[in-house]
Amino acid sequence: MSDPSINAQSGTISRKPSNSAFKQQRLPAWQPILTAGTVLPTFFIIGVAFIPIGIGLLYFSNNVKEFTYDYTNCLSAAQPNTTCADILHKDIDAKCVCNLPVRLTESFDGDVFIYYGLNNFYQNHRRYVKSRDDHQLLGRMKNPSDECEPFAYAPDPNNAKGKIPIIPCGAIANSLFNDTLTLLKPDGKLVPVLKTGIAWPSDKQMKFKNPVDGNKNLSEIYKNFAKPIHWRMNIWELDKENPDNNGLQNEDLIVWMRTAALPTFRKLYRRLDRKEEGFGSGLPSGNYTLQVVYNYPVKSFEGSKLVIISTTSLLGSKNPFLGIGYIVVGCIVLLLGIIFLVIHIKYGKTTSEMTNVTPRSPYQ
Repeated sequence: MSDPSINAQSGTISRKPSNSAFKQQRLPAWQPILTAGTVLPTFFIIGVAFIPIGIGLLYFSNNVKEFTYDYTNCLSAAQPNTTCADILHKDIDAKCVCNLPVRLTESFDGDVFIYYGLNNFYQNHRRYVKSRDDHQLLGRMKNPSDECEPFAYAPDPNNAKGKIPIIPCGAIANSLFNDTLTLLKPDGKLVPVLKTGIAWPSDKQMKFKNPVDGNKNLSEIYKNFAKPIHWRMNIWELDKENPDNNGLQNEDLIVWMRTAALPTFRKLYRRLDRKEEGFGSGLPSGNYTLQVVYNYPVKSFEGSKLVIISTTSLLGSKNPFLGIGYIVVGCIVLLLGIIFLVIHIKYGKTTSEMTNVTPRSPYQ
């Protein structure tokens, strides 16, 4: 019989829990007894399952064709004895072009993607990640957030003492990757690529929007704002050919603004246009030329830059780590299962012997 919630004599509220199965911890419970008969089969099942899964993952990863070129220290086409990295180190605004040979020994069938990669670039730094204004990126024309400092304002060209807001503000936008990577066929014609479809659709539809002001074009809308300090072009010039891929909705900008978790990363730059003649089945094998307009300095932080041409599989880009991880774990678990089985056969006891222990049972 449960005690009343209010003491009849003193009139105080009782703190004693009610006499229910839940509050008095009388609910039925089951506690498994871990024995060799239950644990050893689990080890073998996990080992037998993980190894073929790992082999399958490794198979799909190895089917991905990938070409990687580190062009950090490429030589200038205009000054063959000087690297573009040295030229930019002396003059950050200098223009430098590299022409790099690319030889594909086999055709890249299916969808082909071009990535740029950076090493030793810490996009995951706390202050760097916070240095943006999401309201501004949604097209709300207002003063930049304090998080964007010191990349929030730029000197006003019409007023020596004044400042005007930067759009897009912050360290992330200011450090936008701006190398131009162009793949040329042996006859000198461009390999057709697409600048759209490289960003997450949710990002472009929900997180980045250009401001609208009547019938004004982007150059008129942004005239009272400054471009980021290290940009070489204005925000309305990012893609002059495609208005839907310009301004804050430029997909190169959107891809860059999604910061990487590790200091070594790659980001999607272009994808092959398979609608063009000769590229319907993918990128044919042969000799190509990669023309790089070298604008992005990495020498100051001892970084490196790469271009990656790659296909994909059902599981995405080339990544053998997951397959190797499954195989290694499966082998370790299987080996432990065999070791424990040998120990159990030699020294183990039955379940009845373990449960029927008395003070007179011999200790071994």
